[in-house]
Amino acid sequence: MRRLILLSALIALTGCGKPAAPAWSGYAEGEYVYLSSPVGGSLQALNVQRGQQVAQGAALFTLDAELERGASAEARARLDAAQAQAANTAKGRRSDEIRVVQAQLAQARTQAGLAQRELERQQQLVAQGFVSAARIDEAKAAVTAAQARVAELSASLQVAQLPARVDEQRAAQAQGEAARQGLQQTLWREQQKQRSAPSSGLIADTFFRVGEWVPAGQPVLALLPAGHVKLRFFVPEAELASIAPGQAVSVACDGCGAAIKARISFIATLAEYTPPVIYSNAQRSKLVFMVEALPEGADASKLKPGLPVDVRRVAP
Repeated sequence: MRRLILLSALIALTGCGKPAAPAWSGYAEGEYVYLSSPVGGSLQALNVQRGQQVAQGAALFTLDAELERGASAEARARLDAAQAQAANTAKGRRSDEIRVVQAQLAQARTQAGLAQRELERQQQLVAQGFVSAARIDEAKAAVTAAQARVAELSASLQVAQLPARVDEQRAAQAQGEAARQGLQQTLWREQQKQRSAPSSGLIADTFFRVGEWVPAGQPVLALLPAGHVKLRFFVPEAELASIAPGQAVSVACDGCGAAIKARISFIATLAEYTPPVIYSNAQRSKLVFMVEALPEGADASKLKPGLPVDVRRVAP
């Protein structure tokens, strides 16, 4: 009878114990980075393989860039030509051409001097009565013509030493800038044929083999950066008011050992039906809200994408 009483007491105490709080079912999800090139081309080299850990800046893949290299060489030649043309507009005529004008000007000044002396001689002859006054008119006309030639060549020398007009200089400079921008575009396209890792992480998958044609914008591989794993779980509508962004939760999974701490980062604003992949006898609601949480600490590396988890609130 005494043993029966003790057994009844133990059963009663066990029945009065507080049951464990029900967990919300979910899974871990990776935030992948899909690396591609905005320029299409044949896959020339794939430097990584699926499942490989890579460091930030590591070479990932290279597309054939023969066409882009040719375009860059052409654009560089156009830039050199445009810059030379712009520099030419800032200068006068060539030194040899200027020397020719200077020589012509010197010759014209000599001719003007001879014409002036001839006029003076004719004036003396007319005064002495040796020649008619008409000879003076001829000498004056020769002086006028010689002086006009001097003025013409002086103006030509001035123009030869001047640079091009302001509008022509601006046009040449604009052509040079257009050629420079064209070169930058071709160099950018050439650089896009080689991609490196934006951060350290795991190569989750590759989608092309060497030699295959890769369309522009088509991912060549998927990178899972270190720490870019989040939790997605589903909370019934009746319990939605008990959670908030920033709230701490505890995460358990098979093989993870001790519970992993996480904080809620997002709560969906639209309800959905219980996903068919979630199997839990504790969940009875048909309408649930998707919630995301970010794991904290070094234990977050235990969470692999697709791993089922159980999430519970952490008591304040």
